[in-house]
Amino acid sequence: MLLCIKVSTGNTLILPLPPSLPPSLPQPQVLIANRGEIACRVIRTCKRLGIKTVAVYSEADSRALHVQQADEAICIGPAPSLQSYLSIPKIIAAIKATGAQAVHPGYGFLSENKLFSKAVEEEAGAVFIGPTEFSIDAMGDKITSKKLALAAGVHTVPGYQGIVKDGEEAAKIAKEIGYPVMIKASAGGGGKGMRVAYNDQEAKEGFR
Repeated sequence: MLLCIKVSTGNTLILPLPPSLPPSLPQPQVLIANRGEIACRVIRTCKRLGIKTVAVYSEADSRALHVQQADEAICIGPAPSLQSYLSIPKIIAAIKATGAQAVHPGYGFLSENKLFSKAVEEEAGAVFIGPTEFSIDAMGDKITSKKLALAAGVHTVPGYQGIVKDGEEAAKIAKEIGYPVMIKASAGGGGKGMRVAYNDQEAKEGFR
């Protein structure tokens, strides 16, 4: 039996599943470049599909649940995320050391880092289970992503796709669009920094 996973790069990852896997060949494995609940969810799914998993962990997470559930685990550094879960070189080294054929980034951490997805495929020679480098870059900026959507004929919420220089201009644009409006940084994420304005004064204040 073969498991075919279509990834956004256009490549198809073909993973043989037991019992058809010849004894002489290593069992396919996926490295999860994350921790906590998302890592556990990926591990559970891989187990159901007969795919081995590799967990990465910081020194502080050596006894974490995702480490216990994975078939293999490798330490990637000390507790600070910048020195472990956010360190591209350390995760790439872990991929090479374990021979993982694919990498699932989970969410957060490096999941939306275009340099990571590129490094996984070009440096480690593994499949990145997620968006392409282009998609990550384009969707990471709200203005760029909206322009792409408009160009593709996708209906979008009315708004302004340029750079707003100050509060006065923000109020002018908001009035043209029609109140109420939402003001948000183009590169912001996770709902942070959103401001709702119902009039010119609130638009000016929301821009600050």
